[in-house]
Amino acid sequence: MMLGTDVSSLSTTAANAAAQGLSIIVPLYNEAAGLELLHERLGGLAKQLRQRYRLACEVVYVDDGSADATLSIARGLAADTLDVQVVSLSRNFGKEAALMAGLDHARRGAILFMDGDGQHPPDLVEKLVGHWIDGGHDVVYTAKAHRDNEPFLRRFAVHGFYALINWGARQKIPEDAGDFRLLSPRAAAALRQLPERNRFFKGLASWIGFRQIRVDYEPAARAHGVTTFSPGRLVGLSIEGLTSFSVAPLRFASLLGVLLATAAFLFGLSILWETWTTGKSVPGYPSLMIGLMTIGGVQLIMIGIVGEYIGKILSELKARPIYFVAEHSEKRAATETSAGGRTAAE
Repeated sequence: MMLGTDVSSLSTTAANAAAQGLSIIVPLYNEAAGLELLHERLGGLAKQLRQRYRLACEVVYVDDGSADATLSIARGLAADTLDVQVVSLSRNFGKEAALMAGLDHARRGAILFMDGDGQHPPDLVEKLVGHWIDGGHDVVYTAKAHRDNEPFLRRFAVHGFYALINWGARQKIPEDAGDFRLLSPRAAAALRQLPERNRFFKGLASWIGFRQIRVDYEPAARAHGVTTFSPGRLVGLSIEGLTSFSVAPLRFASLLGVLLATAAFLFGLSILWETWTTGKSVPGYPSLMIGLMTIGGVQLIMIGIVGEYIGKILSELKARPIYFVAEHSEKRAATETSAGGRTAAE
């Protein structure tokens, strides 16, 4: 029985890249104000890629339960230079589920993930495509060039997150790497083979391997509105990423238990030594209370960490769908077919 997947037949060369095509997946959540401008820029990008590489493109907009007019605006976007798919989820399932929905509905070979808030510049996509077609790389990921404009506490937290998630990992996740990345057809096929429901795309895209290259860039300012990722939500997403992709928290809890047990053993030896050498008993109440509070607090932390992993196991065992599609529409570009669009409900 074969326990792996052979994706060698999907290898890309400069000669067959045009036949593979490119799907641009854009998750949307309350992005009505800037969606038309983003679509216009993607249309210009598709025209450039067609001229340079003869690359057919499509964009898959995934509306993740937006509360504004995002869905109605997405329905009305024209398919002038690239195909347009609009996938509307039945509710807000989160960004990871929206990315998975886009991956499932993509019709082209290569995949590009980018945000819909305008911070991922479409002008950079041609460079990413060049690394794929001309350079032969399977995963082209972007990362912030620097974090000089961010508070020290945030930079320290980000560095600590990557240090912890990469602790003991065979395949490291590049620090500051984002979801803005391109996957070749065989890398996209490999990503589709991963069956887990608690997904962390940054980690999974690194775990699959293949030839990867980093491209540094300066994120643009948000085209509209403010970010929905508050500090509390970022902490929650960090915990989700850690427990979905890494066992580092469990290792940390085990190491902390060993350190506390060692400290308690040494403290006990010091008490015995002082009693034997001086004949005086160490006052017990303060040391006893501190010891009990320390051990009790650490035990609660460990129970919480184990509980996070048990919750992930329960979610996998339930095997619920990651998302539900309430509406799916598709328009073909005029260069492919003169037909209008078709709409289907799922």
